[in-house]
Amino acid sequence: MTNSFQPIQEDKRIAIVDILRGWALLGVAIGNYVDFRYIGLERFIMKKGIFSEIISYFNLYFFSAKSWTLLSILFGYGFAILINNVAEKGKNPVSFFCWRMFILFIFAFINSAFWLGDILKDYAFLGLLLLLFYRSSPRTILITSGILLLSVPFLTAYINSIKQTLPDVQSTAKYLKLFYSDNWLDVFQFNLLGTYYQEMINLVYAVTVHVVMFALMLLGFYAQKINFFNRLPEFKKLLKRTFLITLILAIIAGVLFEIAIKQKVTFPVFHPVFWIIINTMICIASGICLLYTNGKLKTIFSYFRVSGKMTLTNYLVQNIIACFLFSGIGFKIYNTLPYWFYFFLAIFVFTIQLFISKWWLSKFNYGPVEWLWRVLSYRKMFPFKKKQSDIISEVKTV
Repeated sequence: MTNSFQPIQEDKRIAIVDILRGWALLGVAIGNYVDFRYIGLERFIMKKGIFSEIISYFNLYFFSAKSWTLLSILFGYGFAILINNVAEKGKNPVSFFCWRMFILFIFAFINSAFWLGDILKDYAFLGLLLLLFYRSSPRTILITSGILLLSVPFLTAYINSIKQTLPDVQSTAKYLKLFYSDNWLDVFQFNLLGTYYQEMINLVYAVTVHVVMFALMLLGFYAQKINFFNRLPEFKKLLKRTFLITLILAIIAGVLFEIAIKQKVTFPVFHPVFWIIINTMICIASGICLLYTNGKLKTIFSYFRVSGKMTLTNYLVQNIIACFLFSGIGFKIYNTLPYWFYFFLAIFVFTIQLFISKWWLSKFNYGPVEWLWRVLSYRKMFPFKKKQSDIISEVKTV
């Protein structure tokens, strides 16, 4: 492999993309930590205190499912950049990306030992499908994404109508004893079984969620094709309109959907839940883009940016910490504390990671897992620690 075959240089990374990754990572942490609260409990019938109820609604409307949908767009965007970089160097992007996704599968398997809700395997699998479009025109990519997104409410209703009997790993005694065990292999087995039953063969996740993910990855692919994030100032009016329209729709749809749920309305043909989620995600993302282009919240965004540069490392560390806090191999907190505790614990862990990420990237070129992924992907060594001259240059820039 020639020396010219290099990954994207750090100074060419797009700040807003890393900022959005950092924001999404916060939502992922909250979602995963809150999910630990429900292991061993009946999620939809358990009672919460007033404060926890308020926090749960806040989480539902601002974070729940908004993070992995946003990350799906950013994954597609990053895929397009990487494919272009590899192709420009005269290398075969298909073989390179297949190998890179295989490595991601390995990371996913390791992560599954700590968390039954691993999403890396989904990105690795769908990343391989994205290869089918790497030569496609922006128009073809956008039309395909649009068709998939338009089909989602009908697909959701159809898949929900299929009766599928699967073990409830998170509340069945014979599986919970694995989670409560102080044997690492038992906890590992619990997480793998949960991944298998709840995601790999559960049609709602295996079909509907993957269609949503792939459609949004294509949307991110299209965003890169038109150089969207590098042209944000040009799109400021569009961002404002998008933010206002999606905000209004989010409020109206959210209220109506909540009333429908309370009234136990069924959706046999058309189920809008993912449209509502995607609309709200776009509202939040466009709002962040507007704040960034207007030069607001610079300090906060600088921290989110470094977190976004270490998304994979921070994600894995979050799950390792949670596993040792909540399962039988660690502090055995299980589901013993109020909902709000898990919510704010996630924010606390994420906040600590912000400061650690900023310190780490002042000393090193990459997060440890990101560096390892690059080394394995390109099959060559890259400098891990920053040179003193680079550190001095960064300080002068700041």
